Amino acid sequence: MTHTLSRRPLRRFWGWGHADATLSAQELSTLGLMLSQLDVGGALRPEPQLHEFTLAPSRVQPPAALAHLFSATPLDRLNHSAGKSFADCARMWLRQPPPAPDWVVYPDNEQDVVDVLDWAVRHNVAVIPYGGGSSVCGGVEVAVGGGYTAAISLDMERMHRVLEVDPVSRAARVQAGALGPELAAQLKTHGLALRHFPQSYEFSTLGGWIVTRAGGHYAMQYTHIDDFVECTRLVTPQGVMQTRRLPGSGAGPAPDRLVLGSEGSLGVLTEAWVRLQVPPVFRASASVKFDDYGAAAQCLRALSQSGLNPSNCRLLDAMETVVSGVGDGSCAVLVLGFESDDHPLHAWMARALALVDSYGGRYDAAAVARSQEGPGSQEHRIGTAGAWRDAFLRMPYWRDPMVGQGAIMDTVETAITWERFADFYRDVRAELAAVIERTTGMEAMVSCRITHVYPDGVAPYFTFACGTRDGSVASALAAWRDIKQAANAVLVAHGGTITHHHAVGRDHRSGYDREVDPLFRAMLASAKHTVDPQAVMNPGVLVDPVGRPLGLTGVLGSA
Repeated sequence: MTHTLSRRPLRRFWGWGHADATLSAQELSTLGLMLSQLDVGGALRPEPQLHEFTLAPSRVQPPAALAHLFSATPLDRLNHSAGKSFADCARMWLRQPPPAPDWVVYPDNEQDVVDVLDWAVRHNVAVIPYGGGSSVCGGVEVAVGGGYTAAISLDMERMHRVLEVDPVSRAARVQAGALGPELAAQLKTHGLALRHFPQSYEFSTLGGWIVTRAGGHYAMQYTHIDDFVECTRLVTPQGVMQTRRLPGSGAGPAPDRLVLGSEGSLGVLTEAWVRLQVPPVFRASASVKFDDYGAAAQCLRALSQSGLNPSNCRLLDAMETVVSGVGDGSCAVLVLGFESDDHPLHAWMARALALVDSYGGRYDAAAVARSQEGPGSQEHRIGTAGAWRDAFLRMPYWRDPMVGQGAIMDTVETAITWERFADFYRDVRAELAAVIERTTGMEAMVSCRITHVYPDGVAPYFTFACGTRDGSVASALAAWRDIKQAANAVLVAHGGTITHHHAVGRDHRSGYDREVDPLFRAMLASAKHTVDPQAVMNPGVLVDPVGRPLGLTGVLGSA
């Protein structure tokens, strides 16, 4: 029997998390409540099983010298056939997965990456770089059109080590395949941390964060992985590009800015130097309730422009408090927090709460005081802030069985400047709800949380959920396609970005092509042609390769 070459614990090929993951009694109760609110009933359907899937045979043979890096086991191929979006999971529940890669390749080192790309170019094989597989926008799907001999998924999991630490400058050189927990464990031995926590933290990698410009833990100031990147190393079909390690530079357009957000279209990120921090010792947190969402938003703007830079400053509208399990839908909730490794935070929190008071916010002063009890306090892990954090990280686990029941639950995230936010929030919610109800014939639940905040604007993150009339996964997927295309158009039409931190992939291409100036897209296509003239690197994301027009591919287009 052939076993997977992966060194990590087995993951669910059909959804989020480890293969042996289970829901707690409380999560099952929440799941049942959500399904009933969406008018979706019935016993939970059986989870997809590996033996229910038949994959097409691999179309090419690996080179003999690299064959030990190649795997074609059904589990490896299924795990690498898609990411973790609603559509990815729905297709697995339907037992109709997208085309699987012909092979999954696990390089041990950078030279392996170079050799694999050389082979791929010679044999016209598309290469899809793969970190943790947590993409929710079609970024790792093997949807490359019919012009390739084959397609492989290049999994970086074996390149997961911290190679070098500079404690004076507080930085580290890290291989791109390190998962969030792996990176944290290695840095902890040096008394340092990156402290970048996207929702996918457990199953996403440093390289994935960098090439998708992932958003993380901090609601202000250090909002994206960009802020932590010192330099990068990119292997392309035309050679290796190493940028210089500097705290800053004014020497022309910054090369790292081309690597950040490149989504595997230019090459394979193998390592990066990243800026680190000493883990926080002092914390302060507050949960603030607002009866008036408009006043809450004005308070959020005042906080963002105050210079206080709280680490957590997330505003949940009334419906979102229900989705996140931190409220009953009667009011909006602001989750506010500060952290520092150097000094107590009483003055910062006191000033923030003075702003909260001026906008009519309500909070438990005793709970705020407990949160500032000093080193070792665990107050930040309990109460509303702790409940929100736990629900935030666990939400993907109970979303998957909802998909299996024929419910639609997904998100769209964006960013908009402050002067347009009020109208944007009202109009996007209304238009999303109208599209969903028109498409499904069912009442839609649409909520919003503000995930990141800037002095000049915010990043709204909309969640929508509904059932379908016949309760089938097939109907839900068909409706989702229409809803997703409409949502892409709505965000851009109202002046927002197609994505604040989820990346473009294939699912957001229609919005990206509308948002970004055609001249820049031509410049990017030219850059791709320079480093990848045969267009083997992740075709279909960001731009169509020169000489290989693909158009939309993947679940929203034709592969």
